Amino acid sequence: MRVMRRRRPPYKLLSVLLHYPDRQLLEALPSMTEAVAALPSSSRRRALKRFLTYLGGTEAVALQQAYVETFDLQRRASLYLTYFTQGDTRQRGTALLRLKRFYAAAGLTLTSRELPDYLPLMLEFAALAPHGVGEQLLAEHRAGLELLRLALRERASPYLDLLDAVCDALPSVALEQLEAVRRLAAEGPPMERVGLQPFTPPELMRAVEVRQ
Repeated sequence: MRVMRRRRPPYKLLSVLLHYPDRQLLEALPSMTEAVAALPSSSRRRALKRFLTYLGGTEAVALQQAYVETFDLQRRASLYLTYFTQGDTRQRGTALLRLKRFYAAAGLTLTSRELPDYLPLMLEFAALAPHGVGEQLLAEHRAGLELLRLALRERASPYLDLLDAVCDALPSVALEQLEAVRRLAAEGPPMERVGLQPFTPPELMRAVEVRQ
């Protein structure tokens, strides 16, 4: 009996769509629309079609303003997933270093200047990694994904469709993860203990860039 492997989610497309909507991204809208139309009928495809309708029907300036207001000015909607569970603490530095080593162990070298917990980067990794490895990585950060979904839902953000599409491919939320989501939603990310300074390994320090 032949076993059919479940088709891999469109991680690369999801990664691209979660980036800042600059001219290059918007010019690629027709090709992305074709890619979504080619997907099997599913809730994931419907979510992506809704999001592309939003992109195609909104002025570029409004899209860019909404993106900045959502992801750059609201920590509760951060695209850096370890922030939700580690905050700006030394433990986050350790988590970032572990992620970098995880990518290396899978045979993929980071070339981006973004931190390794940046969701679009994690999705790009999932698109390139051996089957199942990307899903494993995303599942390990399910609490962060769920907290981001919650923040986007509260803002009625069109980007919620993209997070729904990401999580649709993952296993159901485990009880311990659900408890962590509830606790973090109520208390917020951990804070560094008194007398300690937030720490990130030097090789992971990110240059601050001003969006053009």
